[in-house]
Amino acid sequence: MSSHHAALLPPGFADLLPPRAEQEAELTDTLMALYRAHGYERVKPPLIEFEDTLLGDKNSGMGPHTFRLMDPLSGRMLALRADITVQMTRIAATRIADWPRPLRLAYAGQAVRQSSSEHRPERQFGQVGIELLGAAQPEADAEAIGLACRSLDALGVGASTLDLSLPTLIPALCKSLRLDPETEAALRHALDRKDRAAVEKIGGPAADIATQLLRLSGGIEPALDGLQRLSLPDEAQAEYRHLLAVWNIISAMKLSQQITLDLVEHRGFEYQTGLSFTLFADERGIELGRGGRYRSRPVGGSGDGEPATGFTFYSENLLAAVPEPAQKERLYLPYGTDIALAEQYRQKGFVTIAALMPDGDASGAAKTLRCTHILHNNQAVKL
Repeated sequence: MSSHHAALLPPGFADLLPPRAEQEAELTDTLMALYRAHGYERVKPPLIEFEDTLLGDKNSGMGPHTFRLMDPLSGRMLALRADITVQMTRIAATRIADWPRPLRLAYAGQAVRQSSSEHRPERQFGQVGIELLGAAQPEADAEAIGLACRSLDALGVGASTLDLSLPTLIPALCKSLRLDPETEAALRHALDRKDRAAVEKIGGPAADIATQLLRLSGGIEPALDGLQRLSLPDEAQAEYRHLLAVWNIISAMKLSQQITLDLVEHRGFEYQTGLSFTLFADERGIELGRGGRYRSRPVGGSGDGEPATGFTFYSENLLAAVPEPAQKERLYLPYGTDIALAEQYRQKGFVTIAALMPDGDASGAAKTLRCTHILHNNQAVKL
């Protein structure tokens, strides 16, 4: 006999019990309705694909995180998705490559990763999000950012922060200043740690402008004002102009989130190609989701891919950021209750719990089954 406890699960996997499991489904339904109202159509990709198909998007970086198994039918290697976004880009580039752009897609489902991290111990997690493909305009970035923020409002998340970032800004500066690989690596490492002393130690023009960018990171408006006064190379200047155009749009949206700008953040955004963002719950510092600009798979399998932006929320983190659901009114129906009468109470909003056999102590049974009311003389009586 196995010594393992029957309820023991592998590290990083967990059961989601009532009432949180139902609440997660309701959160997903709320977000899907919001996205549908903004023109995003839901797609449901499979959990498993052929390895070479699922990991064909080299920019995804999902290879090291992916579970693999052999398909007994085809004899080919299969992969269990570690991220739904890569599947959306595959679908957009193949199954619906001829659909008009911009293409608006939404999704919700579970993903599984081979390993966990300190910041994300879960190896199975829910993802809910959208992808906007085939549009490179500032308006596309603004649409994604605005919709992500409105998602939190729709769920009733309290105080939250929208942290904008330009992960391609530092690489653009390094390229324009012709830094050698060792200096560029040292600079990025120092910036990732927000270590101003290490940045200054590097010396030269790279250290000077990087120190200024580090100092400017913070509130969006002061950061943009300071960025405008910097003498940026042409490629970095183009990043600034795009960011400014997006800000002019989203500032008119009157978003409820506090908005910050990190001009040197790069970790976690290695595969982004432009303006990116993260949403945090302020009270607990939980990362609720992230998104940004990237290039999707090439349509038809050739070319550089099409411009895209989007975002993903993590269901477990959303659950942690919203209040526990209020207890629903549960009505105990004694054995033999009329079916039509029971339906009337369900229409009134009660959850009905029907007795399956005669019970001499109906009130005690109702309390045992966590009911708030019991049907007595055809009336719902509070326990």
